[in-house]
Amino acid sequence: MQTGAVRRKEFVRRQNSAFTSTKVEAKEVREELVTRLHLHPESHLVSRIGWLRAAVLGANDGIVSTASLIVGVAAASAATSDVLIAGIAGLVAGAMSMAAGEYVSVSSQSDTEQADLTRERAELASQPDFEREELTRIYMARGVDAELARQVARQLMAKDPLGAHARDELGISEVTTARPIQAALTSAATFAVGAAMPLAMVLLMPRSALVGGVSIASLVFLAFLGAIGARAGGANVGRATLRVTFWGALAMALTAGIGAIFGTVV
Repeated sequence: MQTGAVRRKEFVRRQNSAFTSTKVEAKEVREELVTRLHLHPESHLVSRIGWLRAAVLGANDGIVSTASLIVGVAAASAATSDVLIAGIAGLVAGAMSMAAGEYVSVSSQSDTEQADLTRERAELASQPDFEREELTRIYMARGVDAELARQVARQLMAKDPLGAHARDELGISEVTTARPIQAALTSAATFAVGAAMPLAMVLLMPRSALVGGVSIASLVFLAFLGAIGARAGGANVGRATLRVTFWGALAMALTAGIGAIFGTVV
């Protein structure tokens, strides 16, 4: 009897020891995983979409529109002072136009997002069960098992129901949400910087070399802008540079041709 009792105690002791050892190992694995996550932070390029789009658009438009304006006026045989005045006027007007346009367009996007969120908030208040099932079906459509999808939907809605539906049903997140003021200021500032580049060439070059000199310098600026934008966005540098340079060259060529025609006629 005593021998059997001793054996049972020894068996229980070993089982408890094994269970304790398993818990310790699991804790060590969790701690190691957390440590690895801290040592390997991720920074995704998609977080730059908002300001990067506005910055590239503003700078590109500043270079192309101002260079095209300068080339067109210079091709019409205008004096250097007239070309400079036209370029400065284009810079100021373009920067203000970009700021106003970006603010209005992005504000429209923001208004649409807010309207959707307001409607979703009302639906969550009036029919939460239907909304939970809707979220479940979204996860199931993405390949999640039905029972697990219901569990995920239930837990997410318990914490932040509007945030869950905004992200997974409407596609609205902190990264992609509209920011009108940021877009307006970024576009205006980068347009002014871009426009200042070909404008500076007017001050540095003789009148006889303005058309060719501003065109070549602007193409170099556009290529540089395309490379920077591609690098910041993680895209192919060569393709982005070629795309920006080609359309800039086409715009300046058309403007120079029109300026030359009107300059000859007048």
